Amino acid sequence: MNHEINIMDVGQIKLLDPSFQKSKICESILRALPQWFGIEKALLHYLKEIENNPTLFALVEHEYVGFLSFKQHNQYAAELYVMGVRFEAQRQGIGRALVRYTESILRQQKLEYWQVKTLAASHPDPFYAQTRAFYLAMGFRPLEELTQLWGQDNPCLLMVKYL
Repeated sequence: MNHEINIMDVGQIKLLDPSFQKSKICESILRALPQWFGIEKALLHYLKEIENNPTLFALVEHEYVGFLSFKQHNQYAAELYVMGVRFEAQRQGIGRALVRYTESILRQQKLEYWQVKTLAASHPDPFYAQTRAFYLAMGFRPLEELTQLWGQDNPCLLMVKYL
């Protein structure tokens, strides 16, 4: 399963074969984004889960600059599990292309909803304010803030989108 799609003049997106060691590429991208992925335990958990999840990769001039890993929870819903775009490649349409391509896959599978969890606005982190703005622009809407999931110091915002 090695599908690809061209993204404007930026590069291409690929859904790589499951035998490909996805977590190695993702780790280099996540470690380059400590503002978002600075908690080592969480980063290692993401890497472990990525190997079991469908993951799309964005390539620009033969270099991996971003990825999006998603989970299907049931016949109706999936989750944008983890996503990263190298800082120097942000704001060039790569994240949008990854989200849109994933949505096309989910729609083909007749899923109705997808969700993403991110740091809630009650936490003052400016990088996650950018993240929430991105998800809002992509059509996700805030559903609920949860403090039980990641703890009081890291309130989780659950956002959803109807496909």
